[in-house]
Amino acid sequence: MKNIFVEGHRGYCAKYPENTLISFEGAMDLGVDGFEFDIWLTKDKVPVLMHDGNCYRTCGVDRHLRDMTLAEVRELDAGYAKKFGEQYVGKGIGVPTLREMCELTVSKRPDIALGVEIKEYTEETVDISVAMLKEYGLFDKACFYAFDAPTIRYLKEKYNARTMGYPDFQMKRCTPDVYEYYDELGLGMQFVRSEIYEIYPKKGFPIHLYCADTEADVELCLSKEACVLVTANDPVPLMKKLGRVPGKTKDF
Repeated sequence: MKNIFVEGHRGYCAKYPENTLISFEGAMDLGVDGFEFDIWLTKDKVPVLMHDGNCYRTCGVDRHLRDMTLAEVRELDAGYAKKFGEQYVGKGIGVPTLREMCELTVSKRPDIALGVEIKEYTEETVDISVAMLKEYGLFDKACFYAFDAPTIRYLKEKYNARTMGYPDFQMKRCTPDVYEYYDELGLGMQFVRSEIYEIYPKKGFPIHLYCADTEADVELCLSKEACVLVTANDPVPLMKKLGRVPGKTKDF
């Protein structure tokens, strides 16, 4: 059996509202090797965690984080009613700051790896986020993701961060040298299911595959050349296929 790194997508978002502290805690309790999250900056330059930027899908408020102060973000309910109904609404589940995520992580599993998706494509976002991750001792085990070529390049050139990019045609502001700044390559399930997959192992990168939530998708990912990491909204099928017990961390 391959030695595959198991990453929770936006925490454990099949079970809990994505990119929330309860989702990150659920992923850590499940025993994943790492979890992924997404960073934006508020109007007053506080890094907060949400995938879309616009708060409507998960919080029901049609405003963008970059146009809101942290105080305004604190008023959001991140219970994600569109997905979970009333299960988590009104339970005090908010949009977390990066600092809150760091504090939770170091208190619970300080050695866990983090998949840090930069969503606000500015150097300022990178600088603030990297400084905070370093403050908590979480930078060295982090891998930084972005669908933006200059952001990946900046992370590599300024901080020598471990980076994962995506196929060049998926990258915003792409440049011909984009692959020079990658340590690893991320491919979604649409590539895994396609005959063009075979192009990408030839580029020589370890490959991250996302998101494999069913037994069939897990088996397909594990059959692929160069796959070293699989991200899942629900990591349980993956862990079971790997012979791992959900709820127990891996012994390295």
